[in-house]
Amino acid sequence: MSMRLGRLTIRIGLPILFVLFLTTGCGLFQGEQTLEEIDVPVGQTTDTDQTDDTVEEETIETTDEETDADVTTTEAETVPRELYLINEEGMVVPQTMELPKTETNEVATQVLEYLIKDGPVTNSLPSGFEAVLPAGTQILGLNLEEDGTLVVDLSKEFTEYLPEEEQQIIQAMTYTLTQFDNVNKINLWINGIEQKEMPVNGTPLTDGYSRANGINVYHADGVDLLDSKAVTLYYPTQQGEQLYYVPVTQHVEMIEDNVYQSVVQALLDGPSYDLGLLNVFNPRATIMEEPTIEDGVLQVTFSKEILSDEASGAISDEVMETLVLTLTDQVNVEAVSVNVDDVEQVFNEHGVPYSEPVSRETFVPVGSL
Repeated sequence: MSMRLGRLTIRIGLPILFVLFLTTGCGLFQGEQTLEEIDVPVGQTTDTDQTDDTVEEETIETTDEETDADVTTTEAETVPRELYLINEEGMVVPQTMELPKTETNEVATQVLEYLIKDGPVTNSLPSGFEAVLPAGTQILGLNLEEDGTLVVDLSKEFTEYLPEEEQQIIQAMTYTLTQFDNVNKINLWINGIEQKEMPVNGTPLTDGYSRANGINVYHADGVDLLDSKAVTLYYPTQQGEQLYYVPVTQHVEMIEDNVYQSVVQALLDGPSYDLGLLNVFNPRATIMEEPTIEDGVLQVTFSKEILSDEASGAISDEVMETLVLTLTDQVNVEAVSVNVDDVEQVFNEHGVPYSEPVSRETFVPVGSL
């Protein structure tokens, strides 16, 4: 929130003393990720425009000290956003970054701009990461439709990429924009023309692109496609002192037609490929009961080997985050309740009890456009 504070201006003359008190309103902008944050078409008058005019008319003189304080406060205001960038292995990876809080309806535009090479993200890129959209790409317009489709109109510079970069580009765009829970998929336009396929290597876009299309897609040998389902699993990886999570879409064999049990078992088994991904689960940990879901909460019960410390009932943060990120990526799962056989209460590594189901927003920013 920004606030303009006026100073009291006093003029003294003889023989009459005039004192003029001027007050201004408080311009309030919360910066929440709401539906109204999609860009307003050029030329359309908004309530924000009218408010700004009023504030300008009532603006009073401020001291240099007050102005400097306001600027410093504004510059310090940031909001966490999840950007999908490229790591050293060429994988599309989410990174939570603090971006400047926008003062206008430009949240979706902002996260896209931070995916552009040589764009505003350049000076704040984490070590070993790079942006993915071609340099010079401009966001010409965004429009969120009622069915959750976000139409993204980009300039012709977007087409200037190598064929082998195409999957990274469409995946990074899609996952960055669908972090907002009212965006289900994206439709790509270039210079006002709808695209039925990606412009360089022809990836189909007929029905839009969504998370159902996958990310960092891996095709394992020997998997029966008829008895399996494509799901996205999150595996931690270590880069220096930084631990982050890599989503990988792969086919997982179904166990008794229970997709949740099959996904958890795949996590317990760990990655079947050498991409620097870690298996943080005790190899003796097992699922004790078939997972069940009710009112968006998935109940999963493990053997005691899931714990990092059986005496204190602690489960490692890496295990919990791996489970929650993966399982809340499944349809209808809003939170996860992790139970342990014969253990009354499960705690995190710092001794805080998991007294409520754990949602995705515990680990990554969420919200709506």
